[in-house]
Amino acid sequence: MKRIYIILLSSLFIWSCNKFDDEINTNPNRPSEASGTQLIASAQLSLPGLSSSPKGAFMAQYLAETQYVGQSLYPQESTSFYSWYQSPLINLQTVIDSEELNGNDGPVANQKAVAKILKAYYFWNITDRWGDVPYFDALQGGDNYTPTYDPQEEIYNDLFSELQEAGDMIVSGSINNDIVYNGDMAKWEKFANTLRMLMALRLSEVDPDKGSTEFNAAVNDGVFESNSDNLVYRHLADADNQSYWFGQVVNQNREWWALTETLVEEMKPVDDPRLAVYGEPARSSGEYVGLEFGKEEVTGTETEEYSLLGSDIYAQDAPVYLVTYGQVLFAMAEAVERGWITGDAEEYYNMAVEASIEQWTGNTDEVDEFLNNPEIAFDADNAIESISNQRWVHLYMFGYEAWSEWRRTGYPNDLVEPNGMAVPTRLSYPDNEAFNNEENYYEAIDRQFGGDDSIYGNVWWDE
Repeated sequence: MKRIYIILLSSLFIWSCNKFDDEINTNPNRPSEASGTQLIASAQLSLPGLSSSPKGAFMAQYLAETQYVGQSLYPQESTSFYSWYQSPLINLQTVIDSEELNGNDGPVANQKAVAKILKAYYFWNITDRWGDVPYFDALQGGDNYTPTYDPQEEIYNDLFSELQEAGDMIVSGSINNDIVYNGDMAKWEKFANTLRMLMALRLSEVDPDKGSTEFNAAVNDGVFESNSDNLVYRHLADADNQSYWFGQVVNQNREWWALTETLVEEMKPVDDPRLAVYGEPARSSGEYVGLEFGKEEVTGTETEEYSLLGSDIYAQDAPVYLVTYGQVLFAMAEAVERGWITGDAEEYYNMAVEASIEQWTGNTDEVDEFLNNPEIAFDADNAIESISNQRWVHLYMFGYEAWSEWRRTGYPNDLVEPNGMAVPTRLSYPDNEAFNNEENYYEAIDRQFGGDDSIYGNVWWDE
């Protein structure tokens, strides 16, 4: 596996469109030499970037800044989405559009299906963060540098269709160069259906009928059945493909992040076995101590007083959990409570907590005792809150996904407002869109937010 990563990192170097664009004589919008599965693998190399982000962790209030307190005060600032279009998405679109894929790398239908699934996954993340974004007219390279912004509802509807189509395309046979599922198409099909399921739940407040229909269709087609199905990006114990957090904590010697007081106070009183993975006891006391989110008085000299990132989290080869069986089970529990499916919400909830503990600790010996704690046991009178709070704990370090679930459900309901600043409800568009794509940019913010590209606008499903 290590050899595959290193070969890909070297052979696909020219396809990265981030910091190397100015150093190579290649048009990143028209990749034409790499094979289909190499382009897919290159797109997969961007997956951990969806999760490994201090800003995402601040949105969900998992981590607090121990010094240079700024991002956790939620400044009104733009956030670029260009790298997602310029690197993974254009590579995937090239595979989808290609009429010359090499069947020796696996059935062409499967190559295109995987590209469609990954493209849908990236776009789901993008639209949930920004709202309306370029979609139908995007990824045309030099043929269209100013794509229109499409309404999020239309994007969602098309993503449902694309994922269904991708699942239906899959045929017998694996594909090469797959660094996520090793070419296992049964897992790719379950992943596509799981995405449809989680996307459907996002509609619970804006269009529950559509959400219920899509949710049931996805479940019937087959979703994740165990943690072995999880979409996980596995880093290597190698500098060529190491964890983002290893680079920050170990290579840069940065103790810039502590577990938040909110997270520690959710986990410590109930002896949550995941806490020992999520963070380290404070060096000064040997106890788990969270830092108040957005506290401006910290100087970086008190890091011994707080629980910093756990060594498993910043390990060089740390896995990045992107879509998981635990999420499926929490979604099933909530769907029962909403009347979308039949079943026992408490049973799904208990299974979800067990799957989460197994995922994070590898050990389920303490699950029964943990679930018997009155503070953790399923509360049928406050079912959505019970489910949502434990889902938030489970999604640790995938802050953007936890933030989307918080926007949808309102839980956990004890996130703080640092310096009086509420938690944002979206990301602001790249500021240079006002120059690069002026007409479409202003039309999008006028249509959605009355002309104000604010971090406090509401995306379609959060209205």
